Amino acid sequence: MKKTFLINLLVLMAFVASSQSFADLVEKVDQSVVTIHVLEKKNVGMGTPGTFTSAEGLGSGVLVGEKQLYVLTAAHVVANASKIRVSFKDGTELVATNARIDKTADVALIKLERAVTNIPSARIGDSEKVRIGDDIFVIGSPLGLEHSVSKGIISGKHKELNETNPAPAMEFFQTDASINKGNSGGPMFNMDGEVVGIVSSILSFSGGFEGLGFAATSGVAKELLMQRGRFWLGADVVPMSAEFCKLFNVPQEGAVLVQGVTDNSPAYFMGMKGGYVTMSIGETEFLAGGDFVLDFDGIPLSSREDIEKLWEHLNKIEKGHEYVIKVFRNGAIKHLHWRMQE
Repeated sequence: MKKTFLINLLVLMAFVASSQSFADLVEKVDQSVVTIHVLEKKNVGMGTPGTFTSAEGLGSGVLVGEKQLYVLTAAHVVANASKIRVSFKDGTELVATNARIDKTADVALIKLERAVTNIPSARIGDSEKVRIGDDIFVIGSPLGLEHSVSKGIISGKHKELNETNPAPAMEFFQTDASINKGNSGGPMFNMDGEVVGIVSSILSFSGGFEGLGFAATSGVAKELLMQRGRFWLGADVVPMSAEFCKLFNVPQEGAVLVQGVTDNSPAYFMGMKGGYVTMSIGETEFLAGGDFVLDFDGIPLSSREDIEKLWEHLNKIEKGHEYVIKVFRNGAIKHLHWRMQE
């Protein structure tokens, strides 16, 4: 009887210790987690170029880097934001701007208006060491409930290779940790308190969480944003095939259609124009009426390979460079020029 009692007591003590240690871990890493508020401006698509609507968005992110100046988040949270505001758990609120972005991998790096020296940055873990079945937890702002924690496991790992180079274009962890609207961009932590993923999306038939959540791996985020870089243009673009170009009388077999331009972005200062008419061709819906970009700094944008070359070119550019962009606008070819100062 005494032996059974002692065993039960030891199990209970181990459970309590485990619960306390996990709570301590969450409390420690939660300082680096942020809530991101964005304001997006978009043409309503009814045929008037100057008529825009504004929409507020919500997401999550995590402070990274030794300078305590950058936040890692999801691309779809901030890609088209004209204003970004970041709030920390201690009440600190700062304005931020896009620095690097990759829509394919759904990761983005935003820069704070100043460093937050009183808040520790999160540690980035090695996602290559993560195994299916490992315990993880997610912190974010689902449905606006800031700094909510959900726990789960790694259910799977999915990778898509790049068509033009051996590096992965995207790599995601699948998880059963509860993820909802507002979690996007938030960190996925391993049980050592390291960021191993950035929450991207859920797969749902009801609109709510159904046990299938996805997070971009920290390895891809690190490679694309912190090492190789990914220039933020500030234009919402769609590659157009030869067939589509013929429909719009574009004098090139392949181009990039500009659907929208974010205020105060490089594309904005370059003078690019976005669309203002919602159109559907087959199952494809887009905003037409904007520029068709034919050539960017001498790189013709006729294929996916050309577009990848452009990104590689943009990632290497230093301040002072003068951009030359050839666009097809209102039935005529126009050349845009802009010199980058920052």
